[in-house]
Amino acid sequence: MKKFLFPLAFGVLGTVILLSLGGWQLQRLAWKKEILSRIETQIAADPVPIFSVPFEEFQSVSAEGLITGPEAHALTSQQFDGVGFRVISVFETGGRRILLDRGFVPESRKNAVRPPVRARITGNFRTVEESDGFTPPPDLEKNFWFARDVPELARVLGTEPILIILRETSETDPAVKPAPVTTQGIPNDHLQYAVTWFALAIAWAGMTAFLLWRIRQSSD
Repeated sequence: MKKFLFPLAFGVLGTVILLSLGGWQLQRLAWKKEILSRIETQIAADPVPIFSVPFEEFQSVSAEGLITGPEAHALTSQQFDGVGFRVISVFETGGRRILLDRGFVPESRKNAVRPPVRARITGNFRTVEESDGFTPPPDLEKNFWFARDVPELARVLGTEPILIILRETSETDPAVKPAPVTTQGIPNDHLQYAVTWFALAIAWAGMTAFLLWRIRQSSD
């Protein structure tokens, strides 16, 4: 009987740990779904006039002003559109200058002339954090950015470090295809992780049962 105790205890402990990790991932799944639901509600909410309330992440805002000439181009890609750039322009409204992510243009339209235009816009406030220690610095001569670095974009374009990502515009023929904020880029892989942990728990329990059977066979 003693020869069964250690493998049995080890097998039970491992199975319990793996099941607990799977359960934890299910809790994380529920937590992430709640966050995504809240974000989607914020994105789709009725816009409030810009600067009327303190900015909150994903807040829906509206404004009327001038989309000016100066702009930065951030490398990106979109499904069905391929590689291109996000056009980030200066938006002047209420005597203030902020950043406006107008959306996507293909690589062939990167350097097209886009004259200043007055428009009423709705969009969402974002504190984009795309750059890290591995992100190359922007090539300012070619106006080629590898990330939307809001503080640096604001410094180069001479605006406040406030970024609005365009959702709708009153322009009759927008020069740039809007790329609104969505939750698609926010990962939610917790169900996959949970299934993996539960599968490992089943495998661990199965191996434990097989080991105990082998020990019994060798004892007979």
